[in-house]
Amino acid sequence: MNPATDGSVLGGVCSTVDDLGPEAVVLLRDGRTGASAVVVVDNTACGPAIGGTRMATDVTVEEVARLARAMTFKSAIARVPHGGAKAGIIADPLMPEREKEAVIRWFAQAIRDVHGFIPGPDMGTDERCMAWIHDEIGRSVGLPATLGGIPLDELGATGFGLAVAAEAVAAAGIIGLRGARVAIQGFGAVGAHTARFLAERGASIVAVSDISGAVGDPTGLPVDELIAWKQAGGQVADFAGGAPMDRDSLIVTECEILVPAARPDVVTAANVHDVKARLVLEGANVPVTTDAEVILHGRGVLCLPDWVVNAGGLICASAEYSGEGRTRAFERIAQTIRDNTTTLLDRSKQESKLPRAVAEDVALARVGEAQSFRRSWSD
Repeated sequence: MNPATDGSVLGGVCSTVDDLGPEAVVLLRDGRTGASAVVVVDNTACGPAIGGTRMATDVTVEEVARLARAMTFKSAIARVPHGGAKAGIIADPLMPEREKEAVIRWFAQAIRDVHGFIPGPDMGTDERCMAWIHDEIGRSVGLPATLGGIPLDELGATGFGLAVAAEAVAAAGIIGLRGARVAIQGFGAVGAHTARFLAERGASIVAVSDISGAVGDPTGLPVDELIAWKQAGGQVADFAGGAPMDRDSLIVTECEILVPAARPDVVTAANVHDVKARLVLEGANVPVTTDAEVILHGRGVLCLPDWVVNAGGLICASAEYSGEGRTRAFERIAQTIRDNTTTLLDRSKQESKLPRAVAEDVALARVGEAQSFRRSWSD
């Protein structure tokens, strides 16, 4: 299906259509495998849009559109020469590898002519998937190192950025890292590396969860053992180094730092009053609803928005796309996220604004400036 460009058409599948975008919504279906997919290219004013390609059975157009807009803002705040997009493949990410490769290669061929979209790894996809896409159309990021890529999931680019943001908060005197108790919801590529980097900075990881369940230990989980367990194919629920706990209760664990690093909308108005953390680092995209962020702010809980603190993967992908190496990529992550977090803290305090509102102001200003240079000569 060709990209839809008429505003009324977009409004039928995407509730937010405004001056920023989306520029295109592409709906796809593979008659052979039964897989479906959606691509939303939100805005390319700052450059071709890098966006993760997630695979899940419950992906929706609305979810992909929200995430694409988040990528527009994230790119603008990170000052990378890219816009925002996102893709979702509606299929089981745990299907046999041969079948998964067939679906990914179908998807790659289907987006060959979706110009302005550069796919990267996301929930349910990885470096291998990006290698298959690149083999088909020569356009993806997050490639395996053997293909010249910077494997951001393997290296933990997003988790590293979250740890840098926590350091900036500590430098501002808001919370100390040494001995701080951390609960991580979503112990996957982002959550596991976040645990590792925060533990290296003296924090204590007291609870983690994945799709199988959750484990905790108020004195601190053995992070290296837990990561090794996961890398060997184990599930968090079966890890013997911690006490089993209810997966949904992790959000309300007694801790100083909460890292929601799985799906959108896990902290809502329904459970936010039970959150006990003093700092929420949004490791996933839009894991905290707007209403919940307002409530947290009113309670004096600092909630740092995804656009700012989980941009490590995007910055790494941008560095790979421009031909830079991993050392320079991680230097860029550290400098960008440290500076942006510090600026966000200062402006939020000075202007008495919600951190997300400050971040949105910054993003809109930068995208608006970029759009001003993209007018047709005939306008």
